[in-house]
Amino acid sequence: MELVNTKAEQYAKNNTSALDAVLDEIEIYTLANHPHAHMLSGHVQGKVLEFFSKMIAPERILEIGTFTGFSGLCLAKGLTNDGKLVTLELREDDAAIAKNYFVKAGMEAKIDLHVGDALEIIPTLQENWDLVFIDADKVNYINYYELTLPSVKSGGWILADNVLFHGEVLEENVKGKNAKAIHAFNEHVANDDRVEQAMLTIRDGLLLIQKK
Repeated sequence: MELVNTKAEQYAKNNTSALDAVLDEIEIYTLANHPHAHMLSGHVQGKVLEFFSKMIAPERILEIGTFTGFSGLCLAKGLTNDGKLVTLELREDDAAIAKNYFVKAGMEAKIDLHVGDALEIIPTLQENWDLVFIDADKVNYINYYELTLPSVKSGGWILADNVLFHGEVLEENVKGKNAKAIHAFNEHVANDDRVEQAMLTIRDGLLLIQKK
């Protein structure tokens, strides 16, 4: 299902500030070489993540799902001088690519990359988060949310990507385990009185969640 008119998407990209050299390189490399290149946040959403991070100036960011490092570098641009981004990636190959780009961007000192199962790693992290970005396996979105929300500061944020899941959640009868999981996650958050939320229709859907 086409969620956003392709001409409108291109127009938005044309009227969005250019990426820096490293982000541009990551986007080009990923689109040309990665079998799951559609998972990349992309130009416009990348700028949205960067601006959002700059607006809240977080000291601690948790990213669940590093992929090739694009979104992490976007989010890291808003960190305070002594801030840190912790990013978790299951796939060793993707983590290696991301690490290379973190170094190339001169951000390796501000980004801690962990390779492994996020469900196992998150409970070991002794941090209070200003911002959490969830962009990993869809069937565990509720688990990631429940694992991280207690450690999010009051007034802090969780951003969840792909909450429209290619339009599949809009169907009268939602099918497929990933679409069902995302639909369940969206309803879970909507019914959670610990938070407030707003869903943006940018790219594949971005859910902004603020802890009360």
